[in-house]
Amino acid sequence: MQFRQKALSKLQSPDDLDLPVHLARPQGRMVLAVTVVVMAAAIFWAFQGSVSPVLTASGILTYGEGSYTLQSPVAGQVTTLLANPGDLVAANAPLLTVRTDRGTLETVRAVAAGRVTELGANIGAVVTVGANLATLEKVNSPDDPLLAVLYPQSGSAPTIPVGATVDLTVQSVPSDRYGVLEGTVLAAGTVPQTQQQIADFLGDTQLASQFTAQGQPLAVVVKLERSPGTSSGYTWSRPPGPPYAITDTTIVSGTVHLTAQHPISWILP
Repeated sequence: MQFRQKALSKLQSPDDLDLPVHLARPQGRMVLAVTVVVMAAAIFWAFQGSVSPVLTASGILTYGEGSYTLQSPVAGQVTTLLANPGDLVAANAPLLTVRTDRGTLETVRAVAAGRVTELGANIGAVVTVGANLATLEKVNSPDDPLLAVLYPQSGSAPTIPVGATVDLTVQSVPSDRYGVLEGTVLAAGTVPQTQQQIADFLGDTQLASQFTAQGQPLAVVVKLERSPGTSSGYTWSRPPGPPYAITDTTIVSGTVHLTAQHPISWILP
């Protein structure tokens, strides 16, 4: 009972009213100040800062019009080869002859002008109708420039602007020694490519299957920066690049540098 009387007496006549009240310790005020400064800096960066996102995709070096596979229109045995890999041929040029079961000689001709990259049949080979006989690149002259075609997945690819810079790691060129091939986006497709469309363009069903393994991709055409003073004829991040030429049908990995964005755009619609 005595404790209760003392408590009531303390409430009726408190003797600490003249003492200051400490709302926070000095350490707490410092933490609060640092937090406010960090939040202010983050908000400023979100509105005024910029981030340059990148997109990585695999692709291939090729020519602007792609390639095509020449198939046999007849069944029989190959008797003569009239062209060799590397030859530049005109449209309707004879490539090889096939002796049919009836004993007649049929000449197989190029459908369009181009460079012979592969002959799928040797002399003496027996072929059927529709068999692959040759692969040709659609080029008009030996000076036609190479292009790169990248195949990013359509579901994850953002809008890719024309003119965006691209770094290309070439499979046949050690990047740690010669750097990467430089280019810019020439065209970016918006409609996913089917495996058959890619096969028709590249003239290679195996590559088409590889590029569509994760789904139907978009096609992004990359113009390579020319440099006549280099052995390859193109610009590299470590001049002068490799001391040899690069060829089409070489696999590449491309990094596309997209348009810089303010971080706040990731949050706001």
